[in-house]
Amino acid sequence: MNQSSPQSAPAPKFTLIAAISILLLLGMISGAALWIMAAIAVGLLIAVNFFLTKTWSTATVASRQGGDAELTAGSTHQVVITVTNQSKLPVLWLLVEDLLPAKAMSYDPPRLQVSGDRIRLLMMWGQATRKLKYQITCNRRGYFQVGPTILETGDMMGLYRRYRAGNQPQYVTVLPRVVPLTTYEIGSRRPIGEIRMRESIMDDPTRLRGIRQWEPGDPMRSVHWSATARTGTLHSKVYEPSSIIGATLIMDLHQRTTPQRHEPVRSDLAITAAASIATALHESNEPVGIATNARDAADRIRQEGWQGDHRVRGLAQAAASMLNESERLRPIILAPARGPNHLREIMRTLARLEITDGLTFSELLVECESQLSAETTLLVILQQAEPETIAALISLQRRGRAVAVIINTHDINDYSSIAGPLIAARIPTFHLASADAISDVCRQTLLR
Repeated sequence: MNQSSPQSAPAPKFTLIAAISILLLLGMISGAALWIMAAIAVGLLIAVNFFLTKTWSTATVASRQGGDAELTAGSTHQVVITVTNQSKLPVLWLLVEDLLPAKAMSYDPPRLQVSGDRIRLLMMWGQATRKLKYQITCNRRGYFQVGPTILETGDMMGLYRRYRAGNQPQYVTVLPRVVPLTTYEIGSRRPIGEIRMRESIMDDPTRLRGIRQWEPGDPMRSVHWSATARTGTLHSKVYEPSSIIGATLIMDLHQRTTPQRHEPVRSDLAITAAASIATALHESNEPVGIATNARDAADRIRQEGWQGDHRVRGLAQAAASMLNESERLRPIILAPARGPNHLREIMRTLARLEITDGLTFSELLVECESQLSAETTLLVILQQAEPETIAALISLQRRGRAVAVIINTHDINDYSSIAGPLIAARIPTFHLASADAISDVCRQTLLR
């Protein structure tokens, strides 16, 4: 633990030193032994307080049980902090506080609901060990910094205070909730794939369904020559229509088009819908990717970091907490792929997404268009659509991309105002009104 900052503690300390010096000087000049004894007593008191504070601050250490955790929404996580007094002298008071992000505690119900005490005032005998235990209930998805533990101690007269971060934090990833889906059949514009389609848009020559008698207009390459030779009558091959149904999930989480009055319900609803669709595609062994203008909480912490040793408690708390702003403009893109490892990476990325003040959605589409797969449907999830966004989506549609839009809003009038120009451009649109509608919206999308 470090000494107090020059702005707060040195002034009273220097005042006491000056007072002691004056008492000694006056006592020696006037020959007053009482003044000299008073000066010596005050000096000894200051020295003893300084020694005790330094001893208590360096002797107390905190350790955290367990490391980073990956949980699901609704689960609980126990935090155990062990505080040890390594000296033989008792510590008369030690304030222990395990930090949690303010945003995780600000809603009702909060993202992280705490049961137990994460702040305690302890008195510790020599060589004693005490434990601080509490439980966290993860109500919603997110990426949270738990800790570090801030230790504060000082002398009984308030002359000295020491603060420091006693241990490293741990990071808890709460994966988004997944709504089970039965089917998924949004076809991309790639005509030959693994999935049989209901409507025959284009036949897949790799999937033979049967044969029939040749009819005028049938191409010669579809003639089944073996059946023709056997029967003496022309027969044609019949193919199954097929397509790839993979999707690139494109989410808008810019603060300008994500109203604060709807948070955190609407952003979490978009993440839940994306996680459900990604899981359904994975179960169908179809490629899935994501692209978003949101910020990655883990990336923000890696870039901005935190410092764990400060001289003032307020500064220690502020620096050890998760920072709330990021000016990075790089979009988050995961290319479409298959497999459980890819799905796990998508779920972790979705859990860490935060509302951004960087790229707008139209800027995102321009920035990452060259990185978006042309073989998958661009499935867009948004709350509000500015004119630039609508123009960008229509432009993608006209350039041959398969685009579908899920509008995440409760008000049917808001949905209609956004969906009108998109429907006129032959872009399928779907209304995501609530969490209960996720499976219905996806099912309507499937059967479209």
